Amino acid sequence: MLKKAVYVLCVLWAGSAHAAEWTGHLSVESCVFPHSPLASDGHTFYPSLVLQPEFYHAWSNDKERLIFTPFVRWERFDPERRHVDIRELAYVRIGEGHEWRVGIRQVFWGVTESQHLVDIINQTDLVENIDGEEKLGQPMINLALLQDWGTVNLFVLPGFRERTFPGREGRLRTPLVVDTNQAEFDSRRGRNHIDLAIRVEKTMGGFDLGLSHFYGTGREPRLEPRRDNTGRPVLIPHYFLIHQTGLDIQQTTGRWLFKLEAIHRWERTVFGEDFFAATGGFEYTLGNLVGSGIDLGFLSEYLYDDRRDTAPFQDDVMVGLRLAFNDAQSAEALFGVIVDRKSGAQFFNLEGSRRLKGRWKLVVEGRAFSEIPQDDPSAGFRKDDYLQIGLSRYF
Repeated sequence: MLKKAVYVLCVLWAGSAHAAEWTGHLSVESCVFPHSPLASDGHTFYPSLVLQPEFYHAWSNDKERLIFTPFVRWERFDPERRHVDIRELAYVRIGEGHEWRVGIRQVFWGVTESQHLVDIINQTDLVENIDGEEKLGQPMINLALLQDWGTVNLFVLPGFRERTFPGREGRLRTPLVVDTNQAEFDSRRGRNHIDLAIRVEKTMGGFDLGLSHFYGTGREPRLEPRRDNTGRPVLIPHYFLIHQTGLDIQQTTGRWLFKLEAIHRWERTVFGEDFFAATGGFEYTLGNLVGSGIDLGFLSEYLYDDRRDTAPFQDDVMVGLRLAFNDAQSAEALFGVIVDRKSGAQFFNLEGSRRLKGRWKLVVEGRAFSEIPQDDPSAGFRKDDYLQIGLSRYF
């Protein structure tokens, strides 16, 4: 029976092999920290290698698809950042007015630049980047109902993914190491709790609207001080069951782009806790600046969170500039700073990329922290300014 099944699969594969393709990239990255770390175990230079191939195969007149995207990083010092993940391994079937997507996938929700409050399906891969945009693959069954008035997405999410954290020799970490081996869960099923989500999307005039609700194990753990098995003080991640309702709105009108994300979350703690958070703002773009062909965008957003003492952005303002050179090398750059209106703490961000000859691409990323008070949630990063340069070869 097994031999017969393998034979049938080979025949089907051969009959539609023209639709299968491998792409992806191999990257060499160097991350330099100009300041000595707060923790004595840290380093100032972190070289690493990244491999991310992508496999795509379609058949049945493109109505059935298979997507596979593994991810591998090797780093010199931090074992926690030496990891392998399946970003996507999914089967997609397109029907009349609906789509089935089954397997491991990445789903992105959100419209704002500084943070993505509504983006809750995938767990954050924190060892990759502190901006929260790098995600782990999430097992799911997703049914998309395509209606004339919009789209309804239904999600069943088995298999919880824990957040990754830098190890003892890593940088951009909390003063105490996070011991993921002692992770605790509010649900009696632990990592096996089945989460549920729904999202409704609609385009109306110049507005793109998204309304979502999630029930399950929250992706953002609460870090509680404990001790590890050697008696050293550590932080233990505790994952609570939550309900989260999210709203995202984007309006395009001429050169203006207005954005809003807002959530209300209830966590099943001992007493039951809930909070409201929102991020909103605009982007204004000047096209073909003084005849140069360059687009210059001005960004500004306000970040609010009523958790106050425990949230990273409670009452902050972000301003930034975006440059798109619109050249053959697809060069672009983004610079921004988030300022805490109460403490004056500043978080600077720089991102840039440019294609080189052939299939090469250069990527530059920088972060800097200034005026961070001792009691700020990001106080552990105040010596972690860094510049990262990556060179990628696409295939």
